Amino acid sequence: MHADAAPTPAAGPRTVGSEVGPLRQVIVHRPGLELLRLTPENKDELLFDDLLWVRRAQEEHDEFRELLAGAGVDVLLLTDLLRETLALPGARSFVLDHAFDERVHGPAATPALRAAVEAMTDNELTDTLIGGLTKRELLERVDEPRSVVLHAMGLDDLVLPALPNHLFTRDASCWVYDGVAVNAMRMPARVRESVTYEAIYRWHPSFVDDDFHRWSDGLDDGAATVEGGDVLVLGGGAVLVGMSERTTPQGVERLATRLFAAGSADRVVALAMPKSRLFMHLDTVMTMVDERSFIKYAGLGMLPSYTITPGSGPGDLAIADHAPEKMHDAIAYAMGVADLRILIAEQDVHAAAREQWDDGCNALAVAPGVVIAYDRTVTSNNYLRQAGIEVLTMPGAELGRGRGGPRCMSCPTIRDGI
Repeated sequence: MHADAAPTPAAGPRTVGSEVGPLRQVIVHRPGLELLRLTPENKDELLFDDLLWVRRAQEEHDEFRELLAGAGVDVLLLTDLLRETLALPGARSFVLDHAFDERVHGPAATPALRAAVEAMTDNELTDTLIGGLTKRELLERVDEPRSVVLHAMGLDDLVLPALPNHLFTRDASCWVYDGVAVNAMRMPARVRESVTYEAIYRWHPSFVDDDFHRWSDGLDDGAATVEGGDVLVLGGGAVLVGMSERTTPQGVERLATRLFAAGSADRVVALAMPKSRLFMHLDTVMTMVDERSFIKYAGLGMLPSYTITPGSGPGDLAIADHAPEKMHDAIAYAMGVADLRILIAEQDVHAAAREQWDDGCNALAVAPGVVIAYDRTVTSNNYLRQAGIEVLTMPGAELGRGRGGPRCMSCPTIRDGI
């Protein structure tokens, strides 16, 4: 933690005890200005494959929130949490200190930038931190400082980049049993997302009085990156982590070490995933739908895996390697079950690849055997229903173009164990 961080409290009742136990509370982010900042020129840098029709995406997201509320879930909006957090002077200073840095904006422009946003209302500042700030918008508030950085920018260039990936609230922070990891993000376009969550968990009234561990500080973890889309809380002290293009082995080891030290988990199974955008996170190819069932993309195949358990001394790790054909066995053993039920919809290779791209495997369980999925993944949804899983569908024609499904768009903060 940084020197200005609050002391880490002891763990308490706020927990996420599984992937499929009844979901009690979740953070989501309704699309807004940040997606209107996407253009054909910047979408790749901002990690989007396409431009979304924002109004329709908002309507789809509203239906997502209605499904969650109908399932008895307390839905927290990220923008509300951030706005209420910024009302607190210490939190506001913390966020601005991390948003404006002379190593990014230059020593000449940084003071003027900081002064401009310092004067904003909490609503304006919330919109700016997530939606970004153009040079034109800046100059409506202050005279242009003598800055090479600013002079070299066009009027509509973003002085403060937008954060369109805040839509996927799963990644920058994830709750694992009785604590939260604010994650170091692998891609530069997402690094500032961690600042949002760090401020909320340190200062917001919904969290500040709760007792929970902090598994990582995403502002100071370097190459030890972990993203929440790769982390599945299996229940009973077991955790499954995908080592994807976004989550590194050193990040997994650091997470395991902290979980073990607190006694919150005693088994971590790590999967060596292909390092490609197609397999961006584990939850894009494999998610849990009931107490021992997973929906899985056929193209994932079987992967080398590693079981990590506490070693003989403090901070030591014991690591067992497993051949690819033992992947499911390693997960089942960690969960304490005889075997897993792996659900793979029967379809040809082209249809399977399209359905995976459309997030057919990215189901969000709201209770054991009850999941939310996009309506566009018809084959996967029908297959789950045939397997006895209740599937609640939401529209995903626009949201799905962002390459993230219901699980990606949700950050559980309270969930029962199995």
